[in-house]
Amino acid sequence: MDNDIYLTKSYKIYQQDEPIDCPLALFTDTVREQWIDYNGHMSESFYLYAMGEASDALFRYVGIDEAYRALGSSFYTVETHINYYQEVAGGQPLRFTTQILGIDTKRLHFFHHMYHGDTGELLATTEQMLLHVDMNTSSAAPIKPQVLAVLEQIWQAHKHLPAPKQQGRVMAVPSAKKT
Repeated sequence: MDNDIYLTKSYKIYQQDEPIDCPLALFTDTVREQWIDYNGHMSESFYLYAMGEASDALFRYVGIDEAYRALGSSFYTVETHINYYQEVAGGQPLRFTTQILGIDTKRLHFFHHMYHGDTGELLATTEQMLLHVDMNTSSAAPIKPQVLAVLEQIWQAHKHLPAPKQQGRVMAVPSAKKT
């Protein structure tokens, strides 16, 4: 994995007096040819990869960068739920929105929508729970105050948004009725 790719991208950074989008619109991309599977459309694993790129845009927005991680702090994903709605072909534009669903001193709960960049059609969603960690001890640790302050401001703007209909979905095969 090319981790230096993050050094070449341009990310929006939160500015104190700037209004907060509800939801956030921080990331766009294009379906890369190496993401296409044998069925001729974006492979399921790359939906999560693209959602991870949208998460990275969120992290940059709130102040998590190489310097933050060099001090031994980061977020680790502890749970992810993906819903797939439409296929998308190589070269097609993607647009992402991000909604903060909750925050405390160590956890971040958010939701991404992935849309076709031209048609606006919903392609996929992901709900994620992340844990802030001290990478030196591999244990949960409080979010650094400067990052927590920005996340709390976003949460204040987002907590009044309607909950995504996919939030909290549980997978199950309906049980057959016994006769």
